[in-house]
Amino acid sequence: VQLQASGGGLVQPGGSLRLSCAASGFTLQYYAVGWFRQVPGKEREGVSCIASSDGPTYVTESGKGRFTISRDNAKNTVYLYMNSLSPDDTAVYYCAAVYGTSWDMCTSGALFGNEFEYWGQGTQVTVSS
Repeated sequence: VQLQASGGGLVQPGGSLRLSCAASGFTLQYYAVGWFRQVPGKEREGVSCIASSDGPTYVTESGKGRFTISRDNAKNTVYLYMNSLSPDDTAVYYCAAVYGTSWDMCTSGALFGNEFEYWGQGTQVTVSS
């Protein structure tokens, strides 16, 4: 049972990346999924979430208008699409999953303070010219 985050890399300012959060051993569709990022020396920051069972999504101010989150249930995967990237987006990105939360936990942003059952290992995103 695990989550695997992938898709990070080096991208130029203004570029795009798609991060993937793939689950094995459980059905990700029934879990709310959050994407977080962390820079050394700073606290972990919630970026985006998607509620369970094809529920609504939420993007924090740091990614609003640039980031989109979605699911592919057939692939048991959640994606974070990131556009118009800037050096400020440089961080290690983590995904996490939790079962049994209400949809408004995600849409209010409260989900980011929740205890998550599964965490991916993190994927490095570097935005630099």
